[in-house]
Amino acid sequence: MKKISGILAILLVLTISCNTREKVSLIITNAKVYTVNNNFELAESFAVKDGKFIAIGTTEEILSKYQSNQILDLEGKYVFPGFIDAHSHFYGYCMTLLQADLRGTKSFDEILDVIKKHDNKYNSEWVLGRSWDQNDWEIKEFPSKEKLDELFPDKPVYLKRVDGHAALANSKALELAGINSQTQVDGGKIYLKDGELTGILIDNAMELVNDLIPDTDRETAIKALKQGEQNCFEVGLTSVCDAGLYKKQILLIDSLQKNEEMKIRIYAMLVPNEENINHFVKKGIYKTDYLNVRSIKLFADGALGSRGACLIEPYSDDPENYGLIVDAVEFYHEMCKVAHENNYQVNTHAIGDYANRLMLNIYSEYLQGPNDKRWRIEHAQVIHPDDVNKFGDFNIIPSIQSTHATSDMYWADERLGEKRIKNAYIYKVLLDQNGWVPNGTDFPVEKIDPLLTFYASIARKDVEGYPENGFQKENALTRKETLKSMTIWAAKAAFEENEKGSIETGKFADFVVLDDDIMEIQENEIPYVKILRTYISGKKIK
Repeated sequence: MKKISGILAILLVLTISCNTREKVSLIITNAKVYTVNNNFELAESFAVKDGKFIAIGTTEEILSKYQSNQILDLEGKYVFPGFIDAHSHFYGYCMTLLQADLRGTKSFDEILDVIKKHDNKYNSEWVLGRSWDQNDWEIKEFPSKEKLDELFPDKPVYLKRVDGHAALANSKALELAGINSQTQVDGGKIYLKDGELTGILIDNAMELVNDLIPDTDRETAIKALKQGEQNCFEVGLTSVCDAGLYKKQILLIDSLQKNEEMKIRIYAMLVPNEENINHFVKKGIYKTDYLNVRSIKLFADGALGSRGACLIEPYSDDPENYGLIVDAVEFYHEMCKVAHENNYQVNTHAIGDYANRLMLNIYSEYLQGPNDKRWRIEHAQVIHPDDVNKFGDFNIIPSIQSTHATSDMYWADERLGEKRIKNAYIYKVLLDQNGWVPNGTDFPVEKIDPLLTFYASIARKDVEGYPENGFQKENALTRKETLKSMTIWAAKAAFEENEKGSIETGKFADFVVLDDDIMEIQENEIPYVKILRTYISGKKIK
């Protein structure tokens, strides 16, 4: 009887107020809406006009004041702010859709099968692939180029590791790049065995080959960007931060957005080259509703999986190796100075404890105490206990990727040792420094799915439920903290908390509809929740 009475009351309100209600483009009713506002309030209905939320409340409240040709009764389904990936490589991910997908391969021989099939299908000038990981193989060692040379004696082959900080090149690619056993590269490493090239290149050494790979033509690039964007919409992403873009890439994205050919919102971090500094940084912040350019992306070191992350003490499983710093210290100072002078954010990739210490100390020279510059350390994976408080002292923002912890947990202790692993992936400790953290995936290093980020953050387990009690569970975040890290805090990390990241009046109507409640269900069910709908500016895009 109560339900019937409620419906009659709503119909009565609608009848009385039909001539006075404001016309809007969309009304959502009968939902469980996580607004993620300051009080983390729940609602059940909202109205959208001109691409923005204009009212949030109960179904009765919204229907009594607004009318629309598009009223969507969600029948109790769950609405969240559009998910924001605070650290990804969106453009690079889109381009990998054109390459051989090596993720999940269990041996080097399996990789050979994949790239043979890929080349038979596409027969490109180069054989390119991404996302192999020797840590997933029975023999957990870097591969060597001999079998590639047999398969492709006359065609260059270049296969990037999952972390993007190591690659395997065949002899043809090495020959074209002018790499021999005597070649030295600052901030990089060329692996030799018995004095001969293995084909493994680490960090800056990769650029010798990268620079030779032909650019993707505009038409193909656009097609890949649109496919990548759609893939993001499918998993509920409405915004991404792209960690390292060139001028040409940004201008292409900007033109597609302005022509309404792309709708995903992008926070662009600039590759620190002269062209970007002159075109963007020195001219100030560039901002549209869909594109925000106001940060510089630096790399302090490499990655833990490829032993390029720079450590204070040597690797536990490689006692002669401390990892590497990829640029001269003077360069980091130069970039921080130009950013500070032009009110640009600095976002630095730092994995190892030495790299984090270096950048925290450099940042502190420019920030000089409490501030709202929001300079970020991307990844912040291994932090020496003596350096943790620097995040809070100088309001430096640790930008985390929860799935890195659960991807690395199988072997990270081998790299770091039993004692030092306790200083790694300390997301709760880092959250406590400033009271907020942005969260992302680093895709294509990890899968693009933000629900996997949510799950890894709260459970600290893989999707099979390993380990039973969670990996260093003391550094798990709560569901509320995790949701904020993927929405309002991710927006704040991009200086966009006043326009997105929560369901509040005046903000862009970016939201997602889920078929289950990730804030309430069993944690092991979270990876399997479905994204039913994705909206940007109140328009359904998935």
